[in-house]
Amino acid sequence: MNRLYYGDCLTIMQEMPLASVDLIYLDPPFNSNREYNAIYKDETGRPLPDQIEAFCDLWKLDEERERAIRQMPILMREAGIDDGVAEFWRLWMNALRETQPRLIAYLSYMAQRLLPMRGLLKPTGSIYLHCDPTAGHYIKALMDAVFGHDNFRNEIIWKRTTTHSDSGTWSRVSDTILYYTVSRNFTWNTPSTPHSDDYVREKYRHDDGDGRRYMLDNMTSPNPRPNMMYEWKGFPHPAKGWRYSQATMARLDAEERIWYPTLKDGGHDVNRRPRLKRYLDEMKGGAVGTIWTDIDPINSQARERLGYATQKPLALLERIIAASSNPGDVVFDPFCGCATTLEAAERLGRRWIGIDIAIHAVKRVAKIRLQERLRLAEGTHFTIEGVPRNLEGAHDLWKRDKYQFQKWAVEQVDGFVTTKKAADGGVDGRLYFARPGIRDFRSMLIAVKGGTNVGIGIVRDLRGVLERSEADMAGLIVMHEPGARKRESFASEMAAAGDLEVHGTLYPRMQLLTIEEVLDGARFRTPGAVGRGTGQQALAL
Repeated sequence: MNRLYYGDCLTIMQEMPLASVDLIYLDPPFNSNREYNAIYKDETGRPLPDQIEAFCDLWKLDEERERAIRQMPILMREAGIDDGVAEFWRLWMNALRETQPRLIAYLSYMAQRLLPMRGLLKPTGSIYLHCDPTAGHYIKALMDAVFGHDNFRNEIIWKRTTTHSDSGTWSRVSDTILYYTVSRNFTWNTPSTPHSDDYVREKYRHDDGDGRRYMLDNMTSPNPRPNMMYEWKGFPHPAKGWRYSQATMARLDAEERIWYPTLKDGGHDVNRRPRLKRYLDEMKGGAVGTIWTDIDPINSQARERLGYATQKPLALLERIIAASSNPGDVVFDPFCGCATTLEAAERLGRRWIGIDIAIHAVKRVAKIRLQERLRLAEGTHFTIEGVPRNLEGAHDLWKRDKYQFQKWAVEQVDGFVTTKKAADGGVDGRLYFARPGIRDFRSMLIAVKGGTNVGIGIVRDLRGVLERSEADMAGLIVMHEPGARKRESFASEMAAAGDLEVHGTLYPRMQLLTIEEVLDGARFRTPGAVGRGTGQQALAL
């Protein structure tokens, strides 16, 4: 069954069977905040507040990224990559550490994920990586290291927009798609496009009166073929021989697919060669090259839009999937976002797997893309995995990936996460809400605690952060229901933070929710909470 996962693709890929995927397409994030902003604006009618820029900055050369960089040569060697390549990675990262810290953080993130992708592909599999000029040349070197330079097939240039007169330099109108395979024995179905009217008029000029237009093609061999040196109907063989055997020539002749040159007074003109009739209605069209200018960008396809700044058109994914997979094959998108890949795969009769790290994206994909547009039913045509549906599922997510658990809890109450992974401490997200008379959104700080040792000190620390910040409110989400005495002490400390009054209604500035309450649909009480569909109801899977 088709599968849509919520979670970090690195964690999920480690649980997927090796050599189980036929085709991977990925459009990995570089500016993650741009996608958050697009989704949030579509749900609320307003862009994300300016302060979220720093809050959602994923690419920082922090301790976790430094650890990943140090471990990468070891992981490369374990994956069978040449020691020289692993050493090159180490030297390369050291060279970039001081000058391009955000870029090196991004590259280490991608390297961690490209390595398992290599193992997931079947021997006949292919991978297409979509990138822009920001880091494309660095990604190319990384792809060479992971998949092997000999397995590089093409660099595809897609014209995604028109030129901009105010760009101040050469207009950036194209994206790059890097195409690699696992081996030389890969799935390939030559894509084609219809011939232009001018091409048809110029090339398919002949018609025998039956309405079928055709062109004349050479029947001589391009290379010497001694076994094809025979006379055919009075025509001597070409210097290098005929292209076809006598049996094939006889069949083509019987089907009236051979054009014979004639003399003005009748008979064959043996000084000229017979030619093959290629009928227009039997031709697939022109073979597609590596520069794609015939696929319109998504901004001209209004019916496809799901609000993503970097959304790709369906036709682009259909071309890739049709060329490098067959019906029934498995297509995998580890950063599926708005799931154009999944829709294209479904329409072409492929099975699919998609992963996204944002619960907002998973909810939207399930509702709009899969259920409304494709008429697919969850449980019958696809499953959603990785989203806790009960307390047991929440405990399981906590055990597998503590950061993802915190992220899920924040997003489940309609908040947005901080992407900096703190060790189960500090503020994990913010929930934004509107207040009458105030133009900008206000915010509630959210802290998530999944462990059993949650004491009054946690509440006091969160209250201190609230008092020192510009936020109006703070919310604490805990996995375990506090005992009666602990809940009483929590309530007393939170009450000391006071209330927020809006038009005569009081909202506690500090609030507590358990995971069980969140799963039952409880949400923090805020004035004019946004990010909940119409502003009243929370989005639900």
